[in-house]
Amino acid sequence: MLSDAELTKHSVVLPVPHFRQLLQDPRLLLAFGFGSGLSPIMPGTMGTLVALPIYYLMAPLNIWLYIALVVLSILIGNYLCGYAAKKLKVHDHPGIVWDEFAGMWITMIAVPFSWQTLLAGFVLFRIFDMVKPWPISLADKHIHGGVGIMFDDVLAGFAALACLHGALYMGWLM
Repeated sequence: MLSDAELTKHSVVLPVPHFRQLLQDPRLLLAFGFGSGLSPIMPGTMGTLVALPIYYLMAPLNIWLYIALVVLSILIGNYLCGYAAKKLKVHDHPGIVWDEFAGMWITMIAVPFSWQTLLAGFVLFRIFDMVKPWPISLADKHIHGGVGIMFDDVLAGFAALACLHGALYMGWLM
């Protein structure tokens, strides 16, 4: 899989659905993060931003209900991302951002809600998702289909979660 920079460098043209097409196919609409994945600039970051208001609604939930919703989002995401990839005939199209939704929600598991923790979680998740340190890069290269699209973001979410909880434990965040 080529990164966004490599795609630009190699002038690979990817099929980009129109918003009208997303509205006609609810599975594509969800996979493309309610249209946020159509952003020509940093669609993964835009998708993560759209996940934040949904997180705001989820944050007050009981921890077990929150975790159940995150697990459900991962399971649904495996299907949605695989469906979108097959429909567009492109594995891990940059516009598929449901994986960013799930990764961001994983990042915030059991984190006390504040604008500081939300900002730190967002930044940490985006760093892990974009840089893809080992083993995230390994998963990104070797696991395919909907599970592969989701798995690297799930790992990035858990890495960001660990760092965020470490920062909270150290007292660096309130």
